[in-house]
Amino acid sequence: MITAEQLKDVKERVEALNKYLSIDAKQVEWEEEQLRTQAPGFWDDPKAAEAQMKKVKTLEKWIKGYAEVKTLSDELSTAFEFYREELVTEEEVDDLYKRSIAAIEDLELKNMLQQEEDPMDAVLKINSGAGGTEAQDWAQMLMRMYMRWAERGGYRLTISDLQDGDDAGIKTVTMKIEGDYAYGYLKSESGVHRLVRVSPYNAQGKRMTSFASVFVTPLVDDTIEVYVDPARLSWDTFRSSGAGGQNVNKVESGVRLRYQYKDPDTGEEEEILIENTETRDQPKNKEKAMLLLKSQLYDRAMRKRLEAQAKIEAGKKKIEWGSQIRSYVFDDRRVKDHRTNYQTSDVSGVMDGDIDAFIKAYLMEFGAEE
Repeated sequence: MITAEQLKDVKERVEALNKYLSIDAKQVEWEEEQLRTQAPGFWDDPKAAEAQMKKVKTLEKWIKGYAEVKTLSDELSTAFEFYREELVTEEEVDDLYKRSIAAIEDLELKNMLQQEEDPMDAVLKINSGAGGTEAQDWAQMLMRMYMRWAERGGYRLTISDLQDGDDAGIKTVTMKIEGDYAYGYLKSESGVHRLVRVSPYNAQGKRMTSFASVFVTPLVDDTIEVYVDPARLSWDTFRSSGAGGQNVNKVESGVRLRYQYKDPDTGEEEEILIENTETRDQPKNKEKAMLLLKSQLYDRAMRKRLEAQAKIEAGKKKIEWGSQIRSYVFDDRRVKDHRTNYQTSDVSGVMDGDIDAFIKAYLMEFGAEE
């Protein structure tokens, strides 16, 4: 049975959320923005209309999310009083408490996702590190981990490019993960992931260390303006490999996009290379490759903004893009995040997609700094 202190804690956290989220102001803003959608000729400009509808829905989600938390808190208070009068059972009160805490923590976590790009879909790319078959097998294990995470969370996952390993595993994979706050949650995964295990590919049964890098970028949509210089863009086509029937091998449906990116601050140039073999339709693959390019360009601009903020916040602990972020030590039954020091002994659960605790630890420590 919960205590009076636990009930007080729930109420205080609900009130804090009301303040942090400015729920009253959001309610007024939602009513004003909703009125704009009823104006004559609202849909004459579909792009602007979609952006407006997105704004309305975002406000609505915050309002409804807080309303759910407040309702559960009020029901818990009532049930706590009713228990004293023996009108409800201890189990019913505890169940309401668990539901209240879960809803509060979910909203507190989303409160850490206030950047423009956080609600967007995500593009997640995994590259195997040096180490041949062992590293390529590790990259495939990470791919499965994120696929299971997406499945657990009800996200839609599509593989847009996959290159198999030489003997086992994969060399690289690019996946699109679509759903609410996909990027906001997965941005914590960018960096180098380190595996330590007794390798099944080592004849002496030695303990080996492997690395794979994970890059997560927000997937931009038509409402986000990203400039692509056509003079710096070129295309190649090629025959896709793998499953899919004869058409895959006979028709050059795969596309390779090359973009000569110039850093606006330093003037340094770099080629961005994107391959897409998602469909058998070359024009559709080109369209999807362009979307991936825009996502990368948006991500670069976003990182510059984060770096500028990091300079202001000099001295504070922060994520370093491309740094080693997490170690998975199989024989010691330990997975540890080096940024937050959160760790768990449930290695099999983590590899089966249960990484929410790592994501939450990262967002609760670094989300406010962003």
